[in-house]
Amino acid sequence: MKVRMAGVAGAICLWPVLACAVVGDEATHATDHHDDVLELPEVHVHGVPLNKDQQRGPVPKSMPWPAIPPALDGQVIDDWMKVRLLVTKDARVTVVVLEPANHRELTVSGISALSRWTFDPQMDGDVPVDGQLTVRIHFRTR
Repeated sequence: MKVRMAGVAGAICLWPVLACAVVGDEATHATDHHDDVLELPEVHVHGVPLNKDQQRGPVPKSMPWPAIPPALDGQVIDDWMKVRLLVTKDARVTVVVLEPANHRELTVSGISALSRWTFDPQMDGDVPVDGQLTVRIHFRTR
């Protein structure tokens, strides 16, 4: 009776292993997973090249902000200006003022700061092209 109980206990312990084993359920190898790999397209994030037609403008690398000129220190200011930055395929920047600030000093400060901005040029696939970017700067003090 003890031998029979040991045999039944052994069969019960092996039952889950025997129940789960299926033909073709052998161990897999790395080569079995080559078809499971998804290749995602290249993405452009802050200076990394994009796929063709995904980048809409030059990508800023350095953007020093304009300062409030000393002549306007202590004054309450709520002013803005709008400019277009033309960036050549060689990453040279030209600042074009579309709407100047009401204070001439702020316009000069904005142009000075924007002239120091650096960019990676706009890309058309893997080829750098001329591009442009419109920026609005809001000057505000209290």
